[in-house]
Amino acid sequence: MNTLRLLHLEDNPVDHGLLVRALRRAEVEAEAVLVDTLPAFQAALADADAHGFDAVLADYHLGGFCGMDAWEWLQAQGLDLPFILVSGAIGEATVADAMVRGVSDYVDKSQLSRLPRVLLRALELSATRRAQAEAARELAASRQRLLELTEHLQTSIDRERADIAREIHDDIGGALAAVRLDLAWLARRLTDEEALAHVRSALAMAEQALEASQRLMRNLRPAVLDQGLMPALQWLTRTFAERTGLEVQLRGRLRQPLLARHEMVAYRTVQEALTNVLKHAQARRVTIDVSDLEDHLTIEIADYGRGASAQELGKERSFGLLGLRERAQSVGGWLDVVTAPGQGMTLILSVPLADTASMTHEEDDA
Repeated sequence: MNTLRLLHLEDNPVDHGLLVRALRRAEVEAEAVLVDTLPAFQAALADADAHGFDAVLADYHLGGFCGMDAWEWLQAQGLDLPFILVSGAIGEATVADAMVRGVSDYVDKSQLSRLPRVLLRALELSATRRAQAEAARELAASRQRLLELTEHLQTSIDRERADIAREIHDDIGGALAAVRLDLAWLARRLTDEEALAHVRSALAMAEQALEASQRLMRNLRPAVLDQGLMPALQWLTRTFAERTGLEVQLRGRLRQPLLARHEMVAYRTVQEALTNVLKHAQARRVTIDVSDLEDHLTIEIADYGRGASAQELGKERSFGLLGLRERAQSVGGWLDVVTAPGQGMTLILSVPLADTASMTHEEDDA
């Protein structure tokens, strides 16, 4: 072990000498710096960059002040050092109060043989606490980097989807529309029934291909989002209900414009939720409530199906819900899930909109 540097707040030099000898007898390599006033204590720690201390040992009763005054100052400075009261008898209630306020430990001056063990334990606990705090900071930083990466990837994906949708519209859609026109022209002029049958069959296939390309474009980047979130959700719920036969009720309204990325997150959340209802919920009815009250976009998607236990939720939908949560976090929001077996499931998306107006201007300027 390296030599410990200890700051000893004590106004009795004799007691300081006894403390140093107790450490030496226990073969604890330590250098104890003695200070006897609060200003001297503060000055020694203010210069900690030059000669940092490993721990503080302090008497309780001092001339004109209390050892706990030093502890309070230490806390106010944000200095994380083990702080051990080394004092005469001060009573169990006083010791308990000091411990509740965060002091590391207490050693009676009549039992200085306990000090080395108490000091080493306090140092170990302090090192563990600092390691945990550092690990927590690293974890938080890692989570932040992950969120930034997720947002970057999602933005890239949405941009690529829009590019692909545009190419389908301009190239494939345009080509199919031209083929359909040429086939229709041939169908009006051919008199041979066999050839006409082939042209009509080709025309039907061209129509199907054109419809498929339009469906792909809508899935990749719904053009209806250009009209706003509510019209997009109205179109999504209507077409979902027509395709599946489920009853879907969309309620609520929006009072302010949203950022494009907020609209995309909300739209994809509802789209994925409806897909999950169709796959897992065994429900016949879904309600979707939308609002932007109190500067938060809130969307609740409730089905009235079989619900799910915690175990089922993890097995069946964990990746889908994880993706929705990451989408929500990418815009500073969050996703909650409320469910129980036999009681349906409700997904709640919340996205803060406090800075939407200023950010909308920034996006427009960009």
